[in-house]
Amino acid sequence: MLAVSKTFEPAAVRQAHAAGQTAFGENYVQEGIEKIAALADMLPREAIEWHCIGPLQSNKTRVVATHFDWVQSVDRLKIAQRLSEQRPGGLAPLNICLQLNVDGGANKSGVAPAELPALADAVAALPGLRLRGLMSIPEPSPDFGAQKALFLRVRDAYEDLRARGHALDTLSMGMSDDLEAAVAAGATMVRVGRAVFGHRALKDAGAAGPTAAA
Repeated sequence: MLAVSKTFEPAAVRQAHAAGQTAFGENYVQEGIEKIAALADMLPREAIEWHCIGPLQSNKTRVVATHFDWVQSVDRLKIAQRLSEQRPGGLAPLNICLQLNVDGGANKSGVAPAELPALADAVAALPGLRLRGLMSIPEPSPDFGAQKALFLRVRDAYEDLRARGHALDTLSMGMSDDLEAAVAAGATMVRVGRAVFGHRALKDAGAAGPTAAA
């Protein structure tokens, strides 16, 4: 489980960590950097993972490559190339998930299914990165069956990449409202914020479009 801590204070992350949670996701780069710095004393550092799960612009890649352990929202080769070039040599490879726009939703970040194999091949060849799998945020569906059907399309794309020779192990899909369907479809990671930390402040409620966590 990835505990999505965007908009929550460092104290909330500290409390979750004390309860045994070790992986945390941040949507907003600057907020995430500040939180990582504020919580740098949480030990052992090797047991804490910080995931960047929001849209990533070119001017933010250097700080993300320096401070985060994972980026789950890569959907362009340019972003992956910059992360590769800017990952400090003394750090372990940056774990990468490609964000798949499985249903063509209008929100919508993510690589189109037809373009996914070529992007995966290019990202896997970059130094300083480790391609781990896929992340997706399908459009909201009204019931379990419809949710699962969309997640199964992501699973099919994941298995296709594995069949092409990519050593993937991460299928990041499902949030607070649909994680049961995601798990039934084969998710290996669910991104849960509200169900862990409670409802977010009103300042986040007006953000446009679905994000990588709920």
